[in-house]
Amino acid sequence: MRNDPASTAAAVLARAGGPGNVTSVDHCMTRLRLGVAEPAAVDAEGLRALPGVLGVVTDGAGVQIVLGPGVVEEVTARAEALVREAGPAPARPAGPDAGPDAGVGAGAGAAAPRREATPVKALLRRIANVFVPLIPALIGCGVLAGLNGLLLNSGLLPALTPALTAVASGFMALIAVFVGHNTAKEFGGTPVLGGAVAAVVVYPGVAKVTAFGVHLVPGQGGVLGALAAALLATRVEKWCRGRVPGALDVLLTPTVTVLVSGLATLYGLMYAAGVVAAAIGVAADWLLATTGPAAGLILGGLFLPLVMLGLHQALIPIHTTLIAQQGYTVLLPLLAMAGAGQVGAALAVYVRLRHDVPLRTTIRSALPAGLLGVGEPLIYGVSLPLGRPFVTACAGGAAGGAFVGFFAMLGDKVGATAIGPSGWALFPLLAGNRGPMTAAAVYGGGLLTGYAVGFAATYLFGFTDRSRAATPA
Repeated sequence: MRNDPASTAAAVLARAGGPGNVTSVDHCMTRLRLGVAEPAAVDAEGLRALPGVLGVVTDGAGVQIVLGPGVVEEVTARAEALVREAGPAPARPAGPDAGPDAGVGAGAGAAAPRREATPVKALLRRIANVFVPLIPALIGCGVLAGLNGLLLNSGLLPALTPALTAVASGFMALIAVFVGHNTAKEFGGTPVLGGAVAAVVVYPGVAKVTAFGVHLVPGQGGVLGALAAALLATRVEKWCRGRVPGALDVLLTPTVTVLVSGLATLYGLMYAAGVVAAAIGVAADWLLATTGPAAGLILGGLFLPLVMLGLHQALIPIHTTLIAQQGYTVLLPLLAMAGAGQVGAALAVYVRLRHDVPLRTTIRSALPAGLLGVGEPLIYGVSLPLGRPFVTACAGGAAGGAFVGFFAMLGDKVGATAIGPSGWALFPLLAGNRGPMTAAAVYGGGLLTGYAVGFAATYLFGFTDRSRAATPA
């Protein structure tokens, strides 16, 4: 039976110190993310005990509650309404962890805020905040693009495929505008000005502009160019706000912002971002073509720690750049193998610790989500608390990544047309240079390898005598 979102939101806020203790409410694909004024007032154990809560992560002055796809959006909306009714939260003291990004991201535990909020991690989280809201559109358009590809290859419904092409491709053609809008919003600028400057990147008329001796191409630089353009626009806008008289602000500030940032985008940022974007594509292809198994082993093996630290979302701009360039990202299927290793490790824990009823109950409830690529419940509820199974799960992910990387080195590239899902949920989004069936076969083989190695490594090496002895009889 599905839990009522309103009741869940009220119960979550009560255990987060009350609505008045909450400074910000946000969510990603699976987690409700709350910024809190007093971290000590958060009852993490009480949150974990709530029905429907799959996991809890505390991080400095914030807490993340893993609720799963779909549910998190409904609970977030109810939580936002309750926080608004309660009024503003008490002001937080100034410090290195203060700011709109405080409490965003994952962590291994309730580490000190000063240590968690490093400048690099804070920047990566803010960049992730730009792209995470775009994931639902990327998923929807990616699934439609995959369906349209199947129809084109099979010759079925030829009258429908042009319409599907338009629906699936429209968002990707204008994604720069959305990136610019979200960038300005995240970094304190006017969102529509960020979108307006970023729109220069995809405007067809830029083909008539020459920069560095060559004609620009519409879309050159992609999301990286849009991100840079909107960041510059935000800086220019803030500079103007502090210097333009109030009577002229409404006229001059937008004009100067768009003019200066737009020209800088045309005569510098687009070209530079295009060079960087092209280098990302070349590097990804070279990496898999020359060091496929090794690259897959490293990427698949290290992705779970990135998820644990909340840094995995910083890869979204790279995925998006590859999708815009090649039609799919070859990195996501490799990284998705980490989830397969996690599932295999959880199954081994289920078999070995058969007398630990609470832990086995957690595994049974979290395993379906893990198979569909939502790994946080298994990470924070099973493998990470036990220690060794987290390491052996990484070994399973490394093995699955090496499997997919080996076939990439042989010329069978596997990619995803959108980002967000992984596990078995990624199958509808798979594409490759040898067709979707070959891509699905290679990816499926990688998943099975990750399951098997994660299970075997955990079964053989994932437990100490002490941990087995601590299991209730």
